[in-house]
Amino acid sequence: MSIVLTDISPRGVATVTLNRPEVGNAYNADMLAALIDGLETLAADPSVRCLIVRGAGKHFQAGADIRWLNQVADYPPEENLAASVATTRAMQRLNEFPKPMIAVIKGACFGGGVGIACCVDVALATPDALFGITEVRVGVSPTPISTYMVGAIGLRHTRRYALTGERFGATEAMRIGLVHEVVPADAIEAKVADVVDACFLSGPSAMAVTKRSFLGANGLLLDERQVTMLAHEGWMARASAEGHEGTSAFREKRAPGWYKPSE
Repeated sequence: MSIVLTDISPRGVATVTLNRPEVGNAYNADMLAALIDGLETLAADPSVRCLIVRGAGKHFQAGADIRWLNQVADYPPEENLAASVATTRAMQRLNEFPKPMIAVIKGACFGGGVGIACCVDVALATPDALFGITEVRVGVSPTPISTYMVGAIGLRHTRRYALTGERFGATEAMRIGLVHEVVPADAIEAKVADVVDACFLSGPSAMAVTKRSFLGANGLLLDERQVTMLAHEGWMARASAEGHEGTSAFREKRAPGWYKPSE
């Protein structure tokens, strides 16, 4: 079965489902490639009017697959940078998708999952959703999503949560602007349907122009130099001694070497 599932309803509602439920839909190279290709295809399809992003199973998206990060850390420099470019490119495609996007967030939403929430136009969460910008906990940097976090939740909240790696619930996510609404699990599909219907009342071309205007006016459209710069920063952090120690500590379920317990 595909690592990213795509469905288009007769009405023109596309659904992209991240499909690695056994690892909380954590992303690896294959998922990034499938997501980039799928988004490009859906963006060019005139029959698609809006897009819903979901995660298969209990969780939305738990960030990067640690096993994959460990493998990537030992890649030659060119391949290591390419992996970072893929992550940055996937977020760029999400952010610049020309049609309205809705994320349905439940369970874990960490790292790249938070990036997705920041890139969509409407983020809806169930009360059980749990968030965290957790890259620093494993000695790496969330540079591929940094621009979008600041755009969505502001510099102040980004500085706190991207530096501490603290986890927070759906109520806090709504308070800081990461999600728009927290909706009971038994009511969220009805809310999604309402938002989709609202999008269908809006002109497709007008929405595309509006989105691009908002992003461009606020410096959220990345050029190739910016994509490469963000990817390079992420690669350097991941390939560092600290990055190796952090991912190893996570895999081995122990505190990283830089941690000093309180006395």
